[in-house]
Amino acid sequence: MIKSLKATGNQLADSAFQLTVLRREVAETLHLPLFHEKLREAALFPLLPVAPAVLQINVGKMCNQVCKHCHVDAGPDRKEIMTRDTMQYCLDALAQTDIPTVDLTGGAPEMNPDFRWFVEEISKLGRKVLVRCNLTIIVANKKYHDLPEFFKKHGVEVVSSLPFYSASKTDSQRGDGVFEDSIKALKMLNAVGYGQPGSGLVLNLVYNPAGAFLPGSQKGLQDQFKKALLKNHGIVFNELFAITNIPVSRYLDYLIESGNYAGYMEKLVNAFNPVAAAGVMCRNTISVGWDGGLYDCDFNQMLDLHVASTVQHIRDFDAAALAQRPIVINQHCYGCTAGSGSSCGGTVA
Repeated sequence: MIKSLKATGNQLADSAFQLTVLRREVAETLHLPLFHEKLREAALFPLLPVAPAVLQINVGKMCNQVCKHCHVDAGPDRKEIMTRDTMQYCLDALAQTDIPTVDLTGGAPEMNPDFRWFVEEISKLGRKVLVRCNLTIIVANKKYHDLPEFFKKHGVEVVSSLPFYSASKTDSQRGDGVFEDSIKALKMLNAVGYGQPGSGLVLNLVYNPAGAFLPGSQKGLQDQFKKALLKNHGIVFNELFAITNIPVSRYLDYLIESGNYAGYMEKLVNAFNPVAAAGVMCRNTISVGWDGGLYDCDFNQMLDLHVASTVQHIRDFDAAALAQRPIVINQHCYGCTAGSGSSCGGTVA
């Protein structure tokens, strides 16, 4: 039986060890096909990019929360923060393209000291800004209380994680008191127009399963969330995204320590959907790390799997060169292709 990453003395950020564990479990323990073999069967190997529609930028790993499922291994003690110089490289790259959406993530992206400047500069380029807000940051400190108004001023689309519409399930995944603070923040967003019909201010929620299972129907979950949040708290929102937990970092550690690792990987492999594989987010997304490194997706970023291109950093951005790259894949990619598929925007099939 595989020991936990912590028990072996490896840090959760040891990407090489994680990749070794993932491959060993799929190929040697479960005797299942590796991900590239599944893609080949579906006539999708090598996986190639399409026209980029999203520039996803991780502006830092600092966060006011320490969530059990976090693939970024974010927390208050993380020091990795994107500098303004690197943000400027991102802006220069954007100006060379017609990429319509910039997806800002973290950590808690709002904790980057240059976050507001960055949002303003992206807006000046006429691009849609999407912020992955953990909600509790809005009520964590007075200096963040005006975030709803700031988001509204710049037409920011807010995407926020809410594991469930009850306190027990939410707090078990994200920490004591998180549900209560999240409800307060959602009410503050609703008060300025977010999620309200006809406002044009988009508020989407994200659901991640709290255990070792795949999410249910996204539409069904959305209906449940809308009904419960409106009835119990008077809260409205636009859409719910159901996202599969990817077996990396803290979630991988949870799977191993709880004895669910083999079973979960087997579920992912057996639920492989070629339709979902054709629509994975890495095909139309370019991911930028806090230090400016380039990746095919946020999960590859956390595993130090840089793009397969001569262009490795945002300062050297070359759209033509990046368009020729094959997507870098590994066994964690099964998480994005299981069932209805999974992306930062929910299901893909």
